Amino acid sequence: MSMNDPIADMLTRVRNANSAGKQTVSMPSSKKLVEIARIMQQEGYIAGFETEKNEPRDILEITLKYGEKKNKTIRGLKRISKPGLRIYAGKDELPRVLGGLGTAIISTSHGVMTDRDARKAGVGGEVVAYIW
Repeated sequence: MSMNDPIADMLTRVRNANSAGKQTVSMPSSKKLVEIARIMQQEGYIAGFETEKNEPRDILEITLKYGEKKNKTIRGLKRISKPGLRIYAGKDELPRVLGGLGTAIISTSHGVMTDRDARKAGVGGEVVAYIW
C-alpha cells in the first residue's frame, strides 16, 4: 500500500501513542522522518529514536518522553504543509508557535531545522509541522 503523506502518518502515530501513554512507537523510516525525529529529540519532546534494518523497508522506532506522574511532554502536534497545499515561509515570515514556547519544523535548503535555527541561518522554507 502506498502512503501519500508519511510525515502526517508519523505525527499521527506519535500523537496517538502519546495520548495512550505508550513508551515506544514504530513506523516505516525515511531520511526526512529521521530528521524530524532528530529535531524532536534535540528540542526535548522525545527521549530518543533509532532505526532498525528490515526488509523491505527500515523501521524508525521513537521512544516517547514523559515527566513525573506520566505528564506528557508533547501537548500537541500539527501538520502544516500538506501534499495538496504546500506552505512556505520566507526568512522574515517564519512562524512562532505559542509565542516561541513551541517549535516549528522547517524544511530548508540547508536541511530540516527548527524555526529558531532557520532564523539564525537566515533561510526560509517549507513549514512542515508545529509541535508544542
